[in-house]
Amino acid sequence: MNETPAEEAEARAIRRRWLTIGELVAVAGVVIAGVSLWLSWADKRDEASRKATEASTAKAAETRLDLRASVAEGGRQAALSDPAHEILDTAIAFPKALGVGAQAPVLPRIEADWFSDAVLAATDKGADEREGRLPVLVTVSYRAGDATRQDRAIVELVWRTSGRMLKGRELRIEAARIRERGGDLARIDALWAQEAARLKRPA
Repeated sequence: MNETPAEEAEARAIRRRWLTIGELVAVAGVVIAGVSLWLSWADKRDEASRKATEASTAKAAETRLDLRASVAEGGRQAALSDPAHEILDTAIAFPKALGVGAQAPVLPRIEADWFSDAVLAATDKGADEREGRLPVLVTVSYRAGDATRQDRAIVELVWRTSGRMLKGRELRIEAARIRERGGDLARIDALWAQEAARLKRPA
């Protein structure tokens, strides 16, 4: 059966529409594939970035000083330690107003005898039983992996004085804690000035 010119034109139009739909489907497939590829790349990039951040954070945690202070020897000293690192050298500095010389002990510690006379003198002519806080600057060299690093912290010593039968008063360390990470001599001088002003006020 022969088609009329009108029928042939309509058939060609239908074929063109199907061709257009096919093209759209193909383009849509390409777009979807492209979006999927980009999303996959973005996910991998984010995952790599997250892993790099975690590795950097872990590395920083491994190398950062984690100084601890605790009372030892019945209050005659404060022991210093770092559970994650080997401490190589320790330097202890006291507030300038006390007139106590810096110490560099072989073992990481702070002895009450180093500063007791100065604190007792600063709290003389008062009650035998006094208590207060002494800030000291601790500089530590420690091993982190194959490297040697140095860091500082302000250690706060809580001390207490009491009377003795024959030799006046004595001082013991009651508690030791890390007050601040970092710090310098000016900072412990300022902290001690505040504490000294408090100690001068009537009880």
